[in-house]
Amino acid sequence: MTAAVEGPGPYLDRIDAGVQLAGHLTAYAGRADVVVLGLPRGGVPVAAEVARRLRAPLDVFCVRKLGVPGEPELAMGAIATGGVVVVNEGVVAELSVPLNLVAEVAAAERTELDRRERAYRGDRPPLPLAGRTVLLVDDGLATGASMRAAVRAVRSAGPARVVVAVPVAAAETCRSLEAEADEVVCALAPEGFRSVGGWYEDFSTTSDDEVRRCLTS
Repeated sequence: MTAAVEGPGPYLDRIDAGVQLAGHLTAYAGRADVVVLGLPRGGVPVAAEVARRLRAPLDVFCVRKLGVPGEPELAMGAIATGGVVVVNEGVVAELSVPLNLVAEVAAAERTELDRRERAYRGDRPPLPLAGRTVLLVDDGLATGASMRAAVRAVRSAGPARVVVAVPVAAAETCRSLEAEADEVVCALAPEGFRSVGGWYEDFSTTSDDEVRRCLTS
């Protein structure tokens, strides 16, 4: 079920977004079975604030968008930890993107995904997810391709419940993710959605160092 809650938006920054999002997740506060996973890079500062306020452990879950060549912000799919690949068939068909080109982009992004895994976690093993309630957090969703890949990848680890939680997302994307996750919490789900960054006063790029600080603080 999607929670489309009217809020004050726009958010000041990702920390403010995490504070407000945590207010919609109080049912998960203080529970021993809850794990919060942030999608890097921008989702990690949001997830860190959610984890802090829910008193839950935080980890990173790496996902890479597959951008259309020449239009990198347009997602034709995504890949996630564990070898999961999600293809946005509508975009691929509309733009007549050859499947071999999709495969080439996926291979390149997999290299970056592996680099981020090493950079963010180092030798620290990922948190166990089997039998637990997993909150997947990002700073916002446009097409939802990356989050869809993350949900499918997390499912393979055998969690009891997967919850998608974001400060803002396109209403249609929130509805579509209901078929993937056990619960979808979109603090703001406007029908007139244009971009994630448009809902933040400060949407500056999150650095690798900031991600590491969030995970070790």
